[in-house]
Amino acid sequence: MREVLNAHTNLPNGWEWVAIGETGEYINGFAFKPSHRESNGLPIVRIQNLTDESKPLNYTTLEVHPDYRIDSGDMLMSWSATLDVFVWRRGPALVNQHIFKVVPNDQLISKSLLFYWLKIAIQQLQETEHLHGSTMLHVNRGPFMAHQVPLPPDREQTRIVEKLEELLSDLDAGVAELKAAQKKLAQYRQSLLKAAVEGALTAEWRQQHLPTETGAQLLQRILTERRARWEAKQLAKFKEQDKTPPKDWQKKYPEPVQPDTSGLPELPQGWVWASVDQLSPDDLANGRSVPTAENGAKVLRLTAIKAGAVDLHEHKLGAWSSEEAAPFAVSEGDLLIVRGNGSLTLVGRAGLVGSVDEQVAYPDTMIRLRVVEAVVSPAWIGLVWDSHVVRSHLERRARTSAGIYKIAQPDIVSATVPVPGLAEQVLIRQALAQQFEQLAAMESAMETGLKQSAAQRQNILRAAFAGQLVPQDPADEPASVLLARIRAERAERDTLKTPRRSKAKEPA
Repeated sequence: MREVLNAHTNLPNGWEWVAIGETGEYINGFAFKPSHRESNGLPIVRIQNLTDESKPLNYTTLEVHPDYRIDSGDMLMSWSATLDVFVWRRGPALVNQHIFKVVPNDQLISKSLLFYWLKIAIQQLQETEHLHGSTMLHVNRGPFMAHQVPLPPDREQTRIVEKLEELLSDLDAGVAELKAAQKKLAQYRQSLLKAAVEGALTAEWRQQHLPTETGAQLLQRILTERRARWEAKQLAKFKEQDKTPPKDWQKKYPEPVQPDTSGLPELPQGWVWASVDQLSPDDLANGRSVPTAENGAKVLRLTAIKAGAVDLHEHKLGAWSSEEAAPFAVSEGDLLIVRGNGSLTLVGRAGLVGSVDEQVAYPDTMIRLRVVEAVVSPAWIGLVWDSHVVRSHLERRARTSAGIYKIAQPDIVSATVPVPGLAEQVLIRQALAQQFEQLAAMESAMETGLKQSAAQRQNILRAAFAGQLVPQDPADEPASVLLARIRAERAERDTLKTPRRSKAKEPA
């Protein structure tokens, strides 16, 4: 919107430029410490509570200055990480640091108009040097308070807000419908996945194709195959080292973690619950942290894992040689698992590596999982990895530090997954692929609709920002007159004002 109207362009008749600092008070939240958190008291509003209302609230009974108290209808602005403006709707609370409590100067600008103007100002600031932070952007308070926004005449402000609310309410209703449809599609996807991993999807097929082995026999075959793979690997090591295998070396075989089936449903005949450890012949392997370089072997970015697959083109060059990267090179059928993420719903997500035509390694932000392909296909594990049974296991075990959720190798090997015979695994994947393709097309159309709505919202705000949304009235008092009067009144108050007692220090 800066290309439409900025501090170097002419304003509509009767408008005036004004610094954000004059539009109200911007009170920075209190720096609550972990020791201040309690089980009751007032909620502490953090940025994540503004961007996602499902995030749990912290509480405290700590006595703080009234400036830090908010109530429903108060305007808040997050000035770190997620830069945006919000209206609080959840009753009495306390505002945490990295959030401004915005108290509009209602003599100068309406609260509703300031809400929209601040959204515009934030966008403009993101195009300038007035943000700092390499991984988490912050607003510089000084440039933010000095940033100029256009001030329409008082009566025109009212007309603009009325028109904005009319247009945006229709747009918001459409967006709400699209998001509700997205949610329903996500629920339908999960129901399909649940039917698949519990055997309901192929119930009729099994009536015509009775299993050739019981679940217990399948599990025994899994364990036998796993041990054989381990022994072959150990013998290869002895041969490589030119050593004779020591006596009773097979006794050092590490028994796999047993699956925890408590609370899990009964599986169809011929299926079995197995731990990931039972299905994996090799130890899980963390990747390696490698600095970015202009030349060096390729290493994947964390963004390479998306929608259950690994995009091998999402890589960078690392400061290591091809020989150093070789132990971490991915192969077709590898499952790469996200070790950490700021979102609990994304930590532990997995991507399946497809065809590999050049060496690409994986970084320390991922864990590699390989399975016994004689009894379970990597694609099957990739499919069930998004099921409720695996997701609930990983999310329960995820630990959080500095806002990042993390999982470790023990969390992965202890996950329990359902295993049917290989033929049924293939059949289920084929049936789901057709369904998921149709869902993906609908999801894409909805995403396009949401993007178009966002663009339309910007067009509406752009028109309001440029004075093109409503007709102007020459009889309106110019904003310059209003601004001059308010400044004069403030100057007079300042000369009569007795020195204010400084605020009590914030509690430690």
